[in-house]
Amino acid sequence: MKIIPLGGLEQIGMNITAFEYEDSIIVVDCGLAFPEDDMFGIDMVIPDVTYLEDNIDKVKGFVITHGHEDHIGALPYILQKVNVPVYATRLTMGLIENKLTERGLMSVTERHVVSFGQTVNLGKFRVEFIKTNHSIVDAAALAIYSPVGVVVHTGDFKVDYTPVYGDAIDLQRFAELGRNGVLALMCDSTNAERPGYTQSEKTVGVTIDHLFAEHTDSRIIIATFASNVDRVQQIINSSYKYGRKVVVEGRSMVNIIRIASELGCLNVPENTLIDIDELKNYPANKQTIVTTGSQGESMAALTRMAEDTHRKIKIRPGDTIIFSSHPIPGNEKSVTNVINKLLMKGADVIFQDVHVSGHPCQEELKLIYSLVQPKYAIPVHGEYRHLIAQKKIAKMLGYDNDHIFIMHSGDVLELDNKSAKITGNIPTGAILVDGLGVGDVGNAVLRDRQHLAEDGIVIVSFAMDASGSLVTTPEITSRGFVYIKEADVLMNEASLVAEEAIDRLLDNGTKDRNKIRTAVRDSLGEFFWKKTERRPMILPINVEI
Repeated sequence: MKIIPLGGLEQIGMNITAFEYEDSIIVVDCGLAFPEDDMFGIDMVIPDVTYLEDNIDKVKGFVITHGHEDHIGALPYILQKVNVPVYATRLTMGLIENKLTERGLMSVTERHVVSFGQTVNLGKFRVEFIKTNHSIVDAAALAIYSPVGVVVHTGDFKVDYTPVYGDAIDLQRFAELGRNGVLALMCDSTNAERPGYTQSEKTVGVTIDHLFAEHTDSRIIIATFASNVDRVQQIINSSYKYGRKVVVEGRSMVNIIRIASELGCLNVPENTLIDIDELKNYPANKQTIVTTGSQGESMAALTRMAEDTHRKIKIRPGDTIIFSSHPIPGNEKSVTNVINKLLMKGADVIFQDVHVSGHPCQEELKLIYSLVQPKYAIPVHGEYRHLIAQKKIAKMLGYDNDHIFIMHSGDVLELDNKSAKITGNIPTGAILVDGLGVGDVGNAVLRDRQHLAEDGIVIVSFAMDASGSLVTTPEITSRGFVYIKEADVLMNEASLVAEEAIDRLLDNGTKDRNKIRTAVRDSLGEFFWKKTERRPMILPINVEI
């Protein structure tokens, strides 16, 4: 059997892994990643699935562990290229179907809702869905049966003995699999650096309830992850207990809560949820607003409130604003900016001790390893340091280096019940999504955008007649380089530099328009560097009259 991660390793996001045996391929998860800070204008990043396209006759289906964006977000794009059945649990499928509906793919996508404990046959593979706990309802681990042995893929999980919704993780099934023999364990590494155990989601509910009791005289606005249905359930419970009406704000939050309610994963007491336009009918101390924006996203509802650009909600002095999340690595600055703006408006901002993780800490990882007793350990889901942290845990449990594989995206791990080794590598990568364009923004375009962001652009336009003579003095316009009204002298000098460069070529008998544009660009580039030590993008425009 071959295990081929097509994304998701050495990063948080874009999780997708192919399992191959002879003429059968199954794919676990199909997630997106959010753009890096230097990916100007990019909406999301999806995996390059050329390998699946090249082997489309072998691909039997997508098997999805849970409904977070980093596990399902790329499906609507990838299914257009690799149109195979999708298998997922109830809420996960509900969220997938919402995405497929938005892109008009429902009628052409075969979908199967799977229950915990159920198995599906996909070519040479058989896949069993196992109940786990995570920060979203209906998360599953997978037992992947192949002719050479069983691979257990935990998905994202934690061990929660007192979940808000549904049953606790099925540790008994993990133990049964371990007794029967497991070839490899692919285990969540996100919290592998943290000692101890991850707290139960219900502990957050207790904290939220205490905050409601302490702030009975103010409006409460709570920002959390849209997908954390259990967190929203506890917020609704406390709101109902203290006689508050609840408004849900943020498109993703509204969609997920609607789907979760329809599927019975969220219990909302009658007359508790109200429309945002009804807020004016209730005093501030009877209002709870559950919103997106806990990560400081620029267009999220809470960010717009902080910047006074939200059309219907204005932050008032005395409001209590609770951040029920931890900043994802890389988002700390954005979150801090939003908190500062809210504090400046006189709000009371609470951002500590109102969140627990959805991933296992070290003791939970040891528990899963002890139950499953795999022959090989394959840490997944996390940055490279997280994978190494899990490797250290596995070594503490007695595994040697030959039985632990730290893989990179694109590596091909071949294994059977006798041996395992990385035998090669396939091309993988990231496809950038910008608006309706998928893959049409490459490295060259990104470099241009970075260049524009750093030094701006200078446009120099000049007219030449049919004989090749310069008709007018070059005209220079800039954006993001210097403020023209205060740089008249600089721009006049630049115009003369461009004119001299053109005249030089014309005097030498050169009438090639491309050579003239290149000469103008080079001359102005040197001139601006000497004058400003900046390198703006220079765009010569030659108009023929």
